[in-house]
Amino acid sequence: MQFARVHFETKKSVMKHIVVKALSVLSILAQAGVALANPFEPGWVLEAEQSALRFTSVKQGSIIETSSFATYTGVIDPTGRAEIKVLTDSVDTKIDLRNVRMRFLFFETFKYPEATVTLQLQEDMISDLPDIRRKVLTIPIDVTLLDTTQTIAAEFAVTLLSDDLVAVSSSTPITIALEDFNLNLGREKLEEAAGVSIVPSATVTFDFVFSRLPDAGGAALSATSTADGRQLARLSALETQGDFSRDECAGRFEILSRSGNIYFSTGSAQLRPESDAILESITDIIARCPDLRIEISGHTDSDGSSALNQRLSERRAGSVIAYFDENGISSDRLVAVGAGEENPVAPNDTAADKQKNRRIEFRLLN
Repeated sequence: MQFARVHFETKKSVMKHIVVKALSVLSILAQAGVALANPFEPGWVLEAEQSALRFTSVKQGSIIETSSFATYTGVIDPTGRAEIKVLTDSVDTKIDLRNVRMRFLFFETFKYPEATVTLQLQEDMISDLPDIRRKVLTIPIDVTLLDTTQTIAAEFAVTLLSDDLVAVSSSTPITIALEDFNLNLGREKLEEAAGVSIVPSATVTFDFVFSRLPDAGGAALSATSTADGRQLARLSALETQGDFSRDECAGRFEILSRSGNIYFSTGSAQLRPESDAILESITDIIARCPDLRIEISGHTDSDGSSALNQRLSERRAGSVIAYFDENGISSDRLVAVGAGEENPVAPNDTAADKQKNRRIEFRLLN
């Protein structure tokens, strides 16, 4: 009996020790904000000033250029869904006219002001993060550029900096094939404008820092940005504020002449609705070159008679001037010229090249 009593007391003491130890561990975890709780609650928000998003391209076979974006937002909601929104107008190559080329010729930001990245995190992916502090994950991410969405496997490191701060960074560069996002036409425009060859892929790296929200207030989280309208999105562009210099104006109009995004119905001088996006952007640029007169010339392909094409090109240039006049640009500053089929930029032997020749060009007159 004495042995049984001692054995019972020993087991009781051990059980008490285990319970106390467990309660101690739970207390520590609770203080760290990870005990029995959803690690994504109440939500996390991207700290843009502490973050970076870069992409690297290669031209002329061996010249490596690294660019970045200046404006983006991001959240991780309580379900673990992460969303990043990037304002493509905020592309930063460190050179003004190169930024303009990227916006108008490559990303076509006047039509597609945002790029988005989304992914789904699960609790079990990061349940051991409070203990190990850092781990590498490979997760499929959905990337949307222009009007195309592709799923890409991304490898990135997650580092718990504190209870309320986490870093997410690419552990290997993410390769983007331009053809997967219909970006090869933009690449060709860049090549023609800059007189260089460009490798048809790019690599993306990122260093993001997220902070835990103190309280979501019951509201659904989503990545917000100023890209709700094209006019607001343009405010993110890294360029001169207010009026442009003459050189800045000249460079922009040379680039706009290569965009090819002003459309007319076949054999008609009526502007098609899809032209509105770039015409809105051009209106803003003309307004910021207030002391300059601008020549607007219409060009056609070689289909039809030369006389017909001459008249058509004049009417198309006039339609563009009418658009600007209706949107606050005095027609006294604009001169319409019809060039007909006389100055092709490509042979008139394929549909794609004929499309290049059906264009509107801009030139400063003073």
